[in-house]
Amino acid sequence: EPRRQWFRKLADFRLFLPPRHFEGISAAFMDRLGHQLEDMLLSCKYRGELCGPHNFSSVFTKYGKCYMFNSGEDGKPLLTTVKGGTGNGLEIMLDIQQDEYLPIWGETEETTFEAGVKVQIHSQSEPPFIQELGFGVAPGFQTFVATQEQRLTYLPPPWGECRSSEMGLDFFPVYSITACRIDCETRYIVENCNCRMVHMPGDAPFCTPEQHKECAEPALGLLAEKDSNYCLCRTPCNLTRYNKELSMVKIPSKTSAKYLEKKFNKSEKYISENILVLDIFFEALNYETIEQKKAYEVAALLGDIGGQMGLFIGASILTILELFDYIYELIKEKLLDLLGKEEDEGSHDENVSTCDTMPNHSETISHTVNVPLQTALGTLEEIAC
Repeated sequence: EPRRQWFRKLADFRLFLPPRHFEGISAAFMDRLGHQLEDMLLSCKYRGELCGPHNFSSVFTKYGKCYMFNSGEDGKPLLTTVKGGTGNGLEIMLDIQQDEYLPIWGETEETTFEAGVKVQIHSQSEPPFIQELGFGVAPGFQTFVATQEQRLTYLPPPWGECRSSEMGLDFFPVYSITACRIDCETRYIVENCNCRMVHMPGDAPFCTPEQHKECAEPALGLLAEKDSNYCLCRTPCNLTRYNKELSMVKIPSKTSAKYLEKKFNKSEKYISENILVLDIFFEALNYETIEQKKAYEVAALLGDIGGQMGLFIGASILTILELFDYIYELIKEKLLDLLGKEEDEGSHDENVSTCDTMPNHSETISHTVNVPLQTALGTLEEIAC
């Protein structure tokens, strides 16, 4: 019965035709044209617990309608994990529905020949830019994606080229390279075509298929090739990105093919051509920091100059002090020699003056000894000499 309902829904072409009073492309119209997650999502587990379409939110990119897991939109709480490794992240099984792909009648710049899905891992504050930053996941395989958070810090001018101040974007609250590019492309298309593509934000009317083919796509090509200076999006000074390591195994195995055929009521050929399993998990619950440093700061320059000056000036001062010390020692030695000579002369003068005191002694003697005066004077003269 569910299969019959699905065929009835698929056979009702009115669901895919524009309304009778069609005024142009709308988000609701594009939403109905895209693959519906309810039909694509065969199983979903996060940290071993069941999840479903309600954990995803739709978003439009250049590829059309996409789905974003753990977006945090509409007040939904962000899901976290407490362990790294497989089984502790998101594991989904998808049916890519190749039978609903549009046939290719000719080759254009937008023609794609691959089958599968494209996936991008990004932060909640950064809009998806899956056409350039996404990686492919092929049907018939289980793809394991081990990711690790990486935080990058760049320097503003004049040391680097990052944008230190938040640039006011018209359509996004947080600056990022992808937000800047989408913002710039939107303004360029609106200015030149008076409409916007379905993945572009804003309130301008969506481009009709004629406007899309004749104006919007050529304008984007011109913007990318010739008018590259119009969109100059510098790297923010703080950036978060996620490194990825991919590995894959073939599904289904010979032992599981019959079980999956019975479970999904699909043939083994259909399963190998349309069903894939995607397992995304953190390699470890840590992050890598890459920080840009100044090659030579002014403080380091002054410190090096001061160190060199201190080295050489310090050596010169030591030499001068040693010279002063030598002169001091030399003068000291001379002065000591001079003082030594003066002390010797002073000692000789003191001996003579001692003899001068003898007259007092002679007077005493002259009182006690009776000698002739002439003889006493002569004796005194001899003593004086």
